[in-house]
Amino acid sequence: MSTINTFGKIGQVNGLSPERQSGLADAKGVKGEGFRETLRQVRDQAVLGADGVKGAQAELSLKFSGHAIDRMRNRGISYGPEALAKLNQAVEKAAAKGAKETLVLTDNSALIVSVKNNTVVTVMDKGALKDNVFTNIDSTVVI
Repeated sequence: MSTINTFGKIGQVNGLSPERQSGLADAKGVKGEGFRETLRQVRDQAVLGADGVKGAQAELSLKFSGHAIDRMRNRGISYGPEALAKLNQAVEKAAAKGAKETLVLTDNSALIVSVKNNTVVTVMDKGALKDNVFTNIDSTVVI
């Protein structure tokens, strides 16, 4: 599974070179410039507040998989710097308890996080939670 680190080196997918990333994006049907633009938008949403000022918690280690980013985009879900800091803290708490796969519940969404990889695997809005069964998780953190 490819992951996009929205807080570290923006534009690096699993340490691939920019040339290889472009090929990867084109193979998925997304042109290189569109892929770079998506990465920029995700980074800006994640680390910049509404006023465009870099948040104090911009250097988070939590990553989002490509699938999670697609779900966020399709469902209109976004997280500001404060929410991302809380997500990061929730994952750290789960890790401290020995969790491997956790469900993180927020006021408006749910995230499945691979704690050992520090990666958000998927994201659901509150409407998608009803009548859902979550499997292969060993913990839940409510924030």
